[in-house]
Amino acid sequence: MNNYFIIPGLGNSGANHWQTYFENSGENFQRINQQEWNAPNCEEWMKNIDDTISKYDLSTVILIGHSLGCVTIANWAKQYGRKIKGALLVAPSDIESPLYTFTSSGFTPIPLDRINFETIIVASSNDPWVSNERVKLFADSWGSKLINIGAAGHINAESGYGEWQEGLDILKELD
Repeated sequence: MNNYFIIPGLGNSGANHWQTYFENSGENFQRINQQEWNAPNCEEWMKNIDDTISKYDLSTVILIGHSLGCVTIANWAKQYGRKIKGALLVAPSDIESPLYTFTSSGFTPIPLDRINFETIIVASSNDPWVSNERVKLFADSWGSKLINIGAAGHINAESGYGEWQEGLDILKELD
């Protein structure tokens, strides 16, 4: 059985977010909570991921990131080099963009190294936090399969992505 670990982005994912829907979809889904959601530190977030998943058989671990959570996963993959089953990376934020003015530390530069496990990026054609060109660069650099689901905003609760069955179907590609 796979073990799914949800990695939210800045501010966490609320009750109506698809990540919460995923979390509640099975006993083998759990959220990795961070101490600081609003002024995140990459080193702390990566260590928390590594400490949590190290208690599991890594061949069963699938990470599910959203927004800054995707960038955290890319940084974790580069720094820790662990081989897990895979990761679903939904709407990765381009925190190097001048539009990204939130308080965070240690997430840049965004790693452009190939990730040593299977990854799927799900992107939107009108995401305000990442351009189509940058998400393609991330996919090409990380070795990710790229799925663009059209005009879906930041693929979050505000964009209408709460109970997101299509996302769970995409996640099954990593099984």
